[in-house]
Amino acid sequence: MTLPSPLFDRLRLPVMASPMFIVSGPDLVIAQCKAGIVGSFPALNARPQSLLDEWLHRITEELAAWNRDNPDCPAAPFAVNQIVHRSNDRLEQDLVTCAKWQVPIVITSLGAREDLNQAVHGWGGITFHDVIDDRFARKAIEKGADGLIPVAAGAGGHAGRLSPFALVQEIRQWFDGPVALSGAIASGRSILAAQAMGADLAYIGSPFIATVEANADPAYKQGIVEGRAADIVYSSLFTGVHGNYLRGSITAAGLDPDNLPEGDLSTMNFGSGDNQNKKAWRDIWGSGQGIGAVQGVETVAERVDRMAAEYQAAKAELAQKTR
Repeated sequence: MTLPSPLFDRLRLPVMASPMFIVSGPDLVIAQCKAGIVGSFPALNARPQSLLDEWLHRITEELAAWNRDNPDCPAAPFAVNQIVHRSNDRLEQDLVTCAKWQVPIVITSLGAREDLNQAVHGWGGITFHDVIDDRFARKAIEKGADGLIPVAAGAGGHAGRLSPFALVQEIRQWFDGPVALSGAIASGRSILAAQAMGADLAYIGSPFIATVEANADPAYKQGIVEGRAADIVYSSLFTGVHGNYLRGSITAAGLDPDNLPEGDLSTMNFGSGDNQNKKAWRDIWGSGQGIGAVQGVETVAERVDRMAAEYQAAKAELAQKTR
């Protein structure tokens, strides 16, 4: 289990921030990278498509300037998430833009494509593909993905049903490449636990919604702060794919969170317009089950500092127990 070097040598914590629809933008990504974790955003957050070029220009230039001024603590690399689902009519354009800026890490979702992986490799980048079970993991690696993101039960947004123990265990029986585990990870202690299970990185999203730099409604941020695991609802209604959402946002939309009908895959639409899928994430707020660890809204730097202190304390405690 080794991470590509020198790409991941600059990490302060073994963490990759997950790309969150609407929420993740340049402010959040730049702050995450400067704090020493991989920052990421969905390409589709940049609307219109031409805005993606501006975002990548800004991220690349600001991180380069940071590295010049801070040679002893350089920024972590960043990632762009590409939705490979057939309804994403921007995918080819977005890949061309990513190639222009030589995006170091590309995260692919809802479909694995060999030609996409080859294109990223062509400009020197690497790819991670998110998966919900071992079957999809094998397909992703067969098609040339470099790393895997097992999305376990409890993860925010589109999430799987399997225990992280079961999912990582099965993948590690045959795959020794980079793995970033997703699912209710919100503290330094749980980052260490992810590594103990066999992951190289923790894939963390929901805690970063409740940060100053996140592009989220203040009520959304407060919902993360006040929420607990019991406040998360798992439903396929909103996009046709099962995901985890804040109960309060469902109630505010006039729906009964305990009696939601099943969704239909036809409702998934990642086109360039203001579609129902976008409205779902704007009005029905995604969240993972780990938010009970979030005690307030703070800057990304403060959140990462807190996680780093928790991580080191957990390592010391574990070392003491195993003596």
